[in-house]
Amino acid sequence: MLLSLTWLKEFTPYEGTVEELAHRLTMVGLEVEEIQKPFAYLSGLVVGHVVEKKAHPDADKLSLCQVDIGTGELLPIVCGAPNVASGQKVAVAPVGTVMPNEMLIKKAKIRGQVSKGMICSEIELELGSDSSGIMVLDEGLKPGTGLIQALNLEEYVLDIGITPNRSDCLSVLGLARETAAIFDLPLTIPWLNLQENHSLNCNSMVRVVIDDSYGCPLYQARIISECEVKPSPAAVRYRLMAVGVRPINNIVDVTNYILMELGQPLHSFDNDLMKGELVRVDRATDGMKFTTLDGQQRTLAKDDLLIWDAERPVALAGVMGGAETEIHKDSRNVLLECAVFDPLSIRKTARRLGLSSEASFRFERGVDHPGSRFAIDRAAELISSMSGGTVAGGVSQAEPRPFQSVSVNFRPSKVGSLLAIDVDADYCRKTLSGLGCVLSDGDNEFKVTAPSYRPDLEREVDLIEEVGRIYGLDRIPEHLPRIKKSLGQQPLDLSFDFIVRIKDWARGLGLNEVVNYSFVGRSDLDAIGGEETYRVDVFNPLSEDQNVLRTDLLPGLLQSLRHNLGHDNNRLKVFEVARAFFSHNQSETGVKEINRLAVLLYGARHSGQWPHIEDDFDYADIKGLLENLTKVFVRLPVNFIQEFNHSYLSPAVRFICNDVELGFLGRVKPDIARIYKARKDIWFADIDLDELQKIFLDQEISFVSLPRFPVVRRDMTIIAPMDIKHDQIMDVVLGSGANILEEATLTDVYYPENSAEKNMTYRMTYRHPDKTLKDKEVEKVHQKIAQDLTSKLPLRFA
Repeated sequence: MLLSLTWLKEFTPYEGTVEELAHRLTMVGLEVEEIQKPFAYLSGLVVGHVVEKKAHPDADKLSLCQVDIGTGELLPIVCGAPNVASGQKVAVAPVGTVMPNEMLIKKAKIRGQVSKGMICSEIELELGSDSSGIMVLDEGLKPGTGLIQALNLEEYVLDIGITPNRSDCLSVLGLARETAAIFDLPLTIPWLNLQENHSLNCNSMVRVVIDDSYGCPLYQARIISECEVKPSPAAVRYRLMAVGVRPINNIVDVTNYILMELGQPLHSFDNDLMKGELVRVDRATDGMKFTTLDGQQRTLAKDDLLIWDAERPVALAGVMGGAETEIHKDSRNVLLECAVFDPLSIRKTARRLGLSSEASFRFERGVDHPGSRFAIDRAAELISSMSGGTVAGGVSQAEPRPFQSVSVNFRPSKVGSLLAIDVDADYCRKTLSGLGCVLSDGDNEFKVTAPSYRPDLEREVDLIEEVGRIYGLDRIPEHLPRIKKSLGQQPLDLSFDFIVRIKDWARGLGLNEVVNYSFVGRSDLDAIGGEETYRVDVFNPLSEDQNVLRTDLLPGLLQSLRHNLGHDNNRLKVFEVARAFFSHNQSETGVKEINRLAVLLYGARHSGQWPHIEDDFDYADIKGLLENLTKVFVRLPVNFIQEFNHSYLSPAVRFICNDVELGFLGRVKPDIARIYKARKDIWFADIDLDELQKIFLDQEISFVSLPRFPVVRRDMTIIAPMDIKHDQIMDVVLGSGANILEEATLTDVYYPENSAEKNMTYRMTYRHPDKTLKDKEVEKVHQKIAQDLTSKLPLRFA
């Protein structure tokens, strides 16, 4: 929400600094994100008085002007505008001024005549679209006055982040209420002076029918006849521009002005283009086509709410008007709409169509039901005064669901117990009254009726929060909370403890943790070949990039990779511990959630600093991480089995422990990697933490004394066919029954040229727990392992 400080002061007489206002608003929950100066680009412009104008001796279309800008000397300025004349007050850019298009004004010679400045038009100052001539200012202005001050342009605009529950603050009036309450100032509502022509009866000119009372509790319409559509007065146009609204014409500008001022969206129809003397509110039908004001044809659903005339839809309720009945330069009679729509209905339509507007933004959060009558009356008054139109007497309306106020019992004593601040009943009463609440009599307890523009005040704690906000949440003293229960009585959350251990393990290996959204795009899952069957769609997603719950952690990590590559970070060692979601009919929620650990490696193995060699991550790195994981958490044999039909990994390897598949690892397929701007191999692993936790908890931890006797090591080089796997060899070695074999490690693999075999060197480590081994004892066991290998596998020794 953009708030003009000048506009705010029309509602409440705030005299402090803009910085103090920004701080106090932020402290009451209305975070000021930025203080803008919307017209700062005009700071070098001043008011000039054209003292003399004469024809340029060498150019028919140029004039020589002598201009007073309050410096004591006249500036010679060459001007090409046809409407420049002596005696005018004009906008002047002196030498040294930087124009909005970043052009620097310099002293120049134009057709032989010196020019020390520029007399500007509206379009050159980005204050309008008129390029036919210079901008002529009010005659009473003093030469040398800054243009910003001369035009009374908004000097400061606050960009305020409004939380979804505070729809009342999406207007100048709403923020003025807050300011008045914070600084204990009076609040002034604009005076209404609507002149109606009662010889014209609005009810006889248009009839309102609401066929969907849930979607539209209230609809009001006014008729303004014989309007002249033209540009709005400069003050209105400049004010709208300051808060980010593009001026269009006086009729449309009024509806936007009221939207920003009072928070009530309005819409104006060309009444001559409406068919029949009827306005009807009803739902669309599936597949219906409708063209909105932006010229786009929309395909509607049965839940979309429409405004109809007697024959056809004319507006997408609460979102955008229709192209067929919009106000144009030849419009004369205006039908002005002011309605209250169901927030959920508007939100669904706007999200589904990807069509957000200032109106839908407010309707989605709720508007002031009773206050809407004042809004339409004020808009009718402004349209009449700015267009010369005649306002028909009365309002045609339908209200199938009248507004019901909310009353809550309030105990001042509860404020102290919840917020730990010392305030009395009088302070609570004054604060709530200042926020617009109506209070009954009472000291220890009284009834509070929330104002219609505060739908968020539903419970006593909501009122207590209001007292705390205005008191100042930053002024509440710090207190440690009382603990009524011994920590020793709390049951241990084994799942949480396990997750913490996993994260500590990952960080200990130098991996950086990533936290991604649970929502991903359907296209992201399609890219990795994710199954459609188990996907869980998100209703009313924030965007198409977040329209389904993730069934895999890879899309989020690939997005993180792409983001890092875009910031020139070409080396990634990251992990994520999160849940994947699958559709599951037998689950209470219809969704099954699985805790998973994902690891992604990309780029250089080391940081590139001496003495490390420059090489990239490969399969050994990702496999080594999982081997380390099993040593820390499982302490059981694991198998790595190649898989040939994985949807997004090639090569792909399944990770199995205790006959349970714990996950998989491998290289992301290059065609998928290229989608995310990767130029090197992406190595990825995914582990089912729920299954890993079961194995971890089922293990019995035992302790043995440290070894006291030395080891004996023997190397063994095996010549094996290319299709023999390391796991096959290890199965034979570990199954040989050698009780003094402590460890067998693959230390080297050599691939001779033009050979169908490979050389694999293993180092055997022998140790006896109770004595020092002799060579003959070691040799006997070593030979036994060798015999088993040659008898069970097609191997030979080098």
